[in-house]
Amino acid sequence: MTDDGPEGFDLARLLAERGGERYELHARHLNHQLPRMLRTIGFDKVYERAEGAYFWDAEGDDYLDMLAGFGVMGLGRHHPVVRQALHDVLDAQLADLTRFDCQPLPGLLAERLLAHSPHLDRVFFGNSGTEAVEAALKFARCATAKPRVLYCDHAFHGLTTGSLSVNGESGFRDGFGPLLPDTAIALGDLEALHRELKRGDVAALVVEPVQGKGVHTAPPGFLRQAQELLHRHQALLIADEVQTGLGRTGDFYAYQHEEGVEPDLVCVAKALSGGYVPVGATLGKDWIFRRVYSSMDRVLVHSASFGSNAQAMAAGLAVLAVMEREGTVANARRTGDLLRERLAALVDRYELLHEVRGRGLMIGIEFGRPSSLKLRSRWTVLQAARKGLFAQMVVAPLLHKHRILTQVSGDHLEVIKLIPPLIIGDAEVDRFVTAFTAVMDDAHSGGGLMWDFGRTLVKQAAAQR
Repeated sequence: MTDDGPEGFDLARLLAERGGERYELHARHLNHQLPRMLRTIGFDKVYERAEGAYFWDAEGDDYLDMLAGFGVMGLGRHHPVVRQALHDVLDAQLADLTRFDCQPLPGLLAERLLAHSPHLDRVFFGNSGTEAVEAALKFARCATAKPRVLYCDHAFHGLTTGSLSVNGESGFRDGFGPLLPDTAIALGDLEALHRELKRGDVAALVVEPVQGKGVHTAPPGFLRQAQELLHRHQALLIADEVQTGLGRTGDFYAYQHEEGVEPDLVCVAKALSGGYVPVGATLGKDWIFRRVYSSMDRVLVHSASFGSNAQAMAAGLAVLAVMEREGTVANARRTGDLLRERLAALVDRYELLHEVRGRGLMIGIEFGRPSSLKLRSRWTVLQAARKGLFAQMVVAPLLHKHRILTQVSGDHLEVIKLIPPLIIGDAEVDRFVTAFTAVMDDAHSGGGLMWDFGRTLVKQAAAQR
């Protein structure tokens, strides 16, 4: 027996003794800028537990989660069915990851995923969204024997080297080149797509049907027409559904909002995990997989050490079972429409509120230059210091005054993105709209703590220059 208990490790005791050091430990041993950033904006909270769409702090106050771990917590936190599935798979003591057999759970999860994915035939399981994109890029280049991949401005497809090559934000790319051969086009620009395809070296276009950064939806008809152009030039359409997939936009996949779109490769992750075990999946057409795995000699030409592990597969199966039984996709569509409509009704009421857009429970709230002189002068000061400060001014009181967690949609953007758990309902819509209205009232009053916080942000932005 050790001091840690009869088994040599006591997790509850470790957390009880040292959980309070969480921010100091992170600053000392991990990314030192994260705790610094959280303290700067007042987000250095200590959450004690979570369930569904809520967190609770040590005082027992609840916080509404409108972020869902960047979309990972599609079913909310600690869904009992997913928890039970993980208990069951651990208790089963399966002969997992032997590498020289075929376990049943990967095949069963692939079968269930493909049932929701018409026109797709096979699945590769990795460990994350960026790995799913990496696999798609490799598969596309192998299948077409072409090197170059196109992507859209402002896209986000991950941060490993391949996926970073198709990342539309220079701030993520700077300092990590040279990357893979690539070219950016504007989302919806068919002429630019056609121009690049005529060069004859394009393997694929990778696109988010709804971009996470800024929450911009592909224009109507773009995906279908892009698909036609790509196929005419023997190139592939890759749909990155890492954040939009599994019901986020009110259809199982976001590309399904447009009739006739049949991507050659589809990337999913995030919500498939149930919030527990990292998992990513690249779904594709049979002929693509046959070109990649073209012989027994190439059986491991693309693989992942932890891909298809039993815990991840069990979590994914449980997630799909819950979604099918509880009507999660339909709820995302209904609740998302309700939330978006109620927020859009406020645009004419508040001059700082520019637009509300999105699909399902993926919603962007964009702020813009006000018309009145007093507000316009304050807006100008914020913009001169750093674009995106006003959106941060909204996010902060939503958390501090109303206990609602949200995020700014991207660096230098005046957009808040809402991607809550897909299980929220009318009560959560009411709570958010009531809080958001109060914050907007405060912002338009011309005074108060919100603008005091804005002045603090301006000073901090100036100090970083």
